Amino acid sequence: MEDIFDSSLNLEETHFNKGFDEGYADGLSSGKDEGRQVGLKHGFEVGEELGFYRGCIDVWNSAIRVDPTCFSSRIQKSIKTMDSLVKKYPTWDPENESVDDVMDSLRLKFRSVCASLNVKLEYKGYPKGSDANMEF
Repeated sequence: MEDIFDSSLNLEETHFNKGFDEGYADGLSSGKDEGRQVGLKHGFEVGEELGFYRGCIDVWNSAIRVDPTCFSSRIQKSIKTMDSLVKKYPTWDPENESVDDVMDSLRLKFRSVCASLNVKLEYKGYPKGSDANMEF
């Protein structure tokens, strides 16, 4: 036979479990939304940077097609290396462990080409802080 006070004694545990379950469900929902927003923002920033490098590579390759002697063979090789790094970047596999290595190599090669060409060109990046009033 069940004690008449059992429901009263388990009241705290019942409310605790109910609160935990509700909090977990709310956290799961808001966590997915926040994760989606952060992922979208980060993906946009990476895509923008890759697009910047792609544009530089295309301009330099156009100059090479017009005048194949406009850049030294070393600079042309560096531009080809940048091109292969942009193509190699795993855009559809962001969890790939090589993303940081590829991006670091690309940035380094870009600075090297700019220094060799004596050009002050720099990727300033996606606006941060108060400059970026864009919400996803």
